[in-house]
Amino acid sequence: MLSGPLVFDTQVLGRRPGTEKTYEKTVEAPADLGHDVIGVPEGSSIDLELRLEAVMDGVLATGTASARTTGECVRCLAALDDEITVDLQELYVYEPVATGEDADDEMALEDDLLDLEPVLRDAVVLALPFNPVCGPECPGLCPECGARLADDPDHTHGEAIDPRWATLSHLTTEPNEPGSVPDSPKE
Repeated sequence: MLSGPLVFDTQVLGRRPGTEKTYEKTVEAPADLGHDVIGVPEGSSIDLELRLEAVMDGVLATGTASARTTGECVRCLAALDDEITVDLQELYVYEPVATGEDADDEMALEDDLLDLEPVLRDAVVLALPFNPVCGPECPGLCPECGARLADDPDHTHGEAIDPRWATLSHLTTEPNEPGSVPDSPKE
């Protein structure tokens, strides 16, 4: 038997088309509500506004869900903290009628219980950015040292020296400079 904060009992609708019930409630977010770089933290609050309406074939669930998302910028790894609001709409049929591949796409009531979690998960994950950034102009990290370029826009490492020629670099320094090699004695 289904149970949990995202399970709703539709028995109060009585399978009479046109009957509806509305809910406004705050529930805890389930685990893994997001993807690797951004998501809704487990146990955080999700505000639901939901209307369940009996129709001929089942129960139509319509509403919105709002939650706080956290993650990191994929360019500079800065922490992200934002809000997301998604629309929900799904028909839960009384008796599954589809067979084969179509049966997987059909949501069904189980003992007059409606499980909103799969619909909520699909809506939230699809609404989250796949590659979140802290801003459209984020320059990212320095490829040589990993410094955050937004913190130091003038960040440089000087002219790159080919490592194969690095040992010859002392020949280009001026005499009497620190690091220069003294001239060889003349005979």
